[in-house]
Order: sequence, then C-alpha cells, then structure tokens
Amino acid sequence: MTTVEATSPNAERWPDVARIPRSGLRTAVARLVTARALPLAGIRVHTGTGTPHEHGDTPVLWLRDPDAFHARLAHDGLIGFGESYMAGEWDSPDLVSLLTRLADHYERLVPRALHPLRHVTLPRRPASDRNTRAGARRHISHHYDLSNDLFALFLDRTMTYSSALFSGEDPRDAHGLARAQERKIDRLLDSARVEEGTELLEIGTGWGELAVRAARRGARVTSITLSTEQRDLARARVAEAGMSDRVDVRLCDYRDATGSYDAVVSCEMIEAVGEKYWTAYVTALDRLTRPGGRVALQCITMEHAMMRASRGSYTWMHKYVFPGGLIPSITALRREFSAHTRLRVAQRRAFGRDYADTLAVWRRTFVDAADQVADLGFDPVFHRMWTFYLAYCEAGFRSGIIDVEQITLEHPA
Repeated sequence: MTTVEATSPNAERWPDVARIPRSGLRTAVARLVTARALPLAGIRVHTGTGTPHEHGDTPVLWLRDPDAFHARLAHDGLIGFGESYMAGEWDSPDLVSLLTRLADHYERLVPRALHPLRHVTLPRRPASDRNTRAGARRHISHHYDLSNDLFALFLDRTMTYSSALFSGEDPRDAHGLARAQERKIDRLLDSARVEEGTELLEIGTGWGELAVRAARRGARVTSITLSTEQRDLARARVAEAGMSDRVDVRLCDYRDATGSYDAVVSCEMIEAVGEKYWTAYVTALDRLTRPGGRVALQCITMEHAMMRASRGSYTWMHKYVFPGGLIPSITALRREFSAHTRLRVAQRRAFGRDYADTLAVWRRTFVDAADQVADLGFDPVFHRMWTFYLAYCEAGFRSGIIDVEQITLEHPA
C-alpha cells in the first residue's frame, strides 16, 4: 500500500473531514447495510491493526476506524465514504479493485426496500453549483488553477489531461503514454480535417498541446479557456514551440466566443458545462462552425438511465473535485444536437479501457510523488483526496459505468 497516511485534518481547510457526524440510529442502519452488502459484492472487511494482505481476486476494505466510517456513511452517503477515506479511516491494499467491485455491484449495495429513501436522504445540488458565467469561472479555477506544477508532477511531457488512445504501447510507460496522447490529439485533428490553412477554434485549451500540433499542420488556431493558469502556461509552451504567430490563446467563455471557423475541437469540455447549459454549448458549436465545417469532440459519457438518475445528485466529486459538472449520455447529446443545431453525428469511437489505463499511469505517478506534492504546499488530506479521485475514475471506466468517445459532427454546406 503506497498511499500517504492522513494526519489530523485541518478543521479550517477541511471542515467536513475534520468533523465526524453523530447519529446513532442512522449509523446502526449503515452498519447493518454494509455488513450485508460487502460480502454480497465479494469484498472482505478487515478491522485488525495490522496491514491486510490481498486474497486472490477478493478486494479488501480495511476499516481503521469502523465507528467513524459508518457514521459518515450514514450521514452523507457516498460523500461520507470519500471523506472517510480522506480522513484515513479506511484504506485498501488495492483501492482500484475495491472501487471497481463496488461499482460492479452498485445497485445491489443498498437493499431494494431502501431505494425510495435515496432521494430523501442524499444531498441535492446547491444553487452555487450552477455554471453561470461567474460560476463556470469559479468551478474551472477550483480544479485547473490549483498549480501548473502539481499537474506537471503526474502528467506526461505533452501535459495532456484527458484520455490517451493506446495502440500497442505499454500504458505503464510514461513515454508510451505521451505517444498515445499524441495519437488521440492527431485523431481529433484528422476527424476535424485540420490541415494547412484551416481556421480552428479549440474550446478548452488545456496546456496547449493540441493547439501546437494543429499549428504545426499549418492551421491558424484560436484557443479559449477559463483557467488563467492554463492560459499562461499554454502561451509559454506555444511560444517555446515557435507557434505564437499561428496560435492565439484567450481567456474566454464559450458562450462569448465569436467568429466562424472551418473546424471546432473540444476535448473533454462538455462534462463541465452542466445540463442546464448543454443547449448553449451545442448552439455555440453550431454558430461557430462554418457551413461544410466539422466539429470533433472527446466526451466522457454514461448510460442514459444512470444519467437521469444522477442528474440532480450532489456527489463527492462535485464537492471536492469538479463542481458544477454532469457526465452526459450519448442519447442526451444526440437530442441536443438534433433539437438545437444543424450538426449531425458522422462518426463515433469509444475507448473507455484506454481511459482506465491512462488514469492508472497518472495515479501511480501521483502517489509516488507524495513528497513533491507536499513541497508544493498540499497537505496529506489533499494527497489522499486526489488519490481517491484518480482511483475512483479509473474504477468507473474499468467497470463500464462510464465511457469516453470521440464524436465527429458535420455542418451541412
């Protein structure tokens, strides 16, 4: 087990991690539910003082503080589950295997008789989670403006923070990951038919790798972002590549983008838009693409029924990692494009397993960089939070609960 041990959480920095809720009856119910559910999911519970060992394919949930774990689970559901990990109250020799098993048996974990209580007991999204222009800037800053140096600790040399597309590379190899990221970017650019003379709009700059690769093809690129940290580093990387005359990186909301382009590319951006603003996003794509042009998207997706069931929920991921977001379904995206745009889907390619492999590299690299993360000023609770986040996402892709696709859309001439 290589995760950082949590120290006593700072109550000002982590108020809900430092505080253990108290509710005797609900905690007793949570204890009974977990005692029934975990064996059904094929998970072994360890409550001893010694570090547990793996037993074949059986994941282990190591409860270091069972009372606190069940109290948080009773009070805040899956938010409490994540906060309990951040507090160091539970662990696992193989966190991804444990979370994947829980995802595989998600519907069986809570007795069917208690399902109607989910909407009563689970927290709902606060008004502050809406992606108004001010809200979107705040939410993007919450995640992407943490520190460019932090992201550089675990990303590959391309500084690409989205799923790679592997083709024979060893996903455990950082150089293989970089080549797989370049392949992903090139496929998006190929799908959008980006070539010499193309006027390209990129919505969601990242740290500039896609813009640079497009410029090297001879395209003229306008790239927009809401992250000041990303804008500044992207501009520096564009200049270092000698492409400043071909790439313009701007701080701009997609709703305020102007002009018309031969191609629009947006990689893992729509997940942050929020359901209420999907129509604004797709109509912006339509408005900004010239007749005969193409749009190439990379999107994380989930099944439509699960999206509908989770659309109003406030989750651990919203609270700590990605406020304001919602992963869409392909069904929902098709409806948005059909109802509000002239864009039509021309091609799709799903590669969720590649995202799991990408996340595995990020997670191992991040965990191994614990000392460097601390040197940047991030405490052990933050390190455990990000370890859980990366493992949680990897488990989602390994279980198939979520997927990732590249989607090409055509604008009629």
